[in-house]
Amino acid sequence: MKVSKSRQIFLITNFLIMFMVVFVTLYPFVYLIAQSFSSDKAVAAGLVSFYPIEFTITTYKYVLSKVEFYRYYANTIFYGIMGTLISVAGTAILAYPLSKSRLRLNKFFIPFCIFTMYFSGGMIPNYILVAKWLNLRDSMWSILLPGAISTFNLLLMKSFFSGLPEELEEAAAIDGMGVYSIFAKIIIPLSKPIIATMCLFYLVGLWNEWFAPFIYLDSKDKWPVALWVRQLVEGANNVEMGSGAEESQITTTIKSATMVLTSLPIICVYPFVQKYFVQGMTMGAVKG
Repeated sequence: MKVSKSRQIFLITNFLIMFMVVFVTLYPFVYLIAQSFSSDKAVAAGLVSFYPIEFTITTYKYVLSKVEFYRYYANTIFYGIMGTLISVAGTAILAYPLSKSRLRLNKFFIPFCIFTMYFSGGMIPNYILVAKWLNLRDSMWSILLPGAISTFNLLLMKSFFSGLPEELEEAAAIDGMGVYSIFAKIIIPLSKPIIATMCLFYLVGLWNEWFAPFIYLDSKDKWPVALWVRQLVEGANNVEMGSGAEESQITTTIKSATMVLTSLPIICVYPFVQKYFVQGMTMGAVKG
């Protein structure tokens, strides 16, 4: 089939725009990887662009030899897994009743939830609530509980639940199943796409979280790796360096290597949930 000239122009323009978007998106990470494998002299001289200059893995050896790196990494894994479980469970339990228009109190609770998405108490009231009233300062629960449910994710999951056929629930109720059984045995199995989407959203947020730990955690042994990386980037964390030539080479590239290592798990997980992510986003937008 012959393609018209206007169609060819559109395809070429679309390709160029998408290529620029992909380039702008990927280049910072490619530069980060190239910098992490380059020597400190090459980075300082501005020679690194798309590929490593004076290739070396000394930086990675140094980072992976640090005991605190593994401790912070383990904390991040704990925050990510436990926080995702709490957040997804809480979001699903709240979104399911909100998706039922027949429940009269939803006319109050839905606007109430939406209100919290646009207006918050502010940092100082939040700190007083978490640290003073709930007494969660310097506790891992201060990272997991205060922001457990995102209003945006709640509305997205509510829309997905609203799009499921109610005939399935009616048939299950006729067969004698209760509300909790219907939710656990029918709704949840049908909601794998949106659950995978929520897991990705919450996991990425928790994995990159550093501000809440910075405010609430006094003990460094409870830090997530994102806060440690932030301290490295800001220069607030005094990294003891050796006197050898290899260790003196690490001072600049250690930040890049650490950021690459902390990003790898999310990059590895995303391809496996991408199918569910796209499906969950599109199906959740069908019916509000």
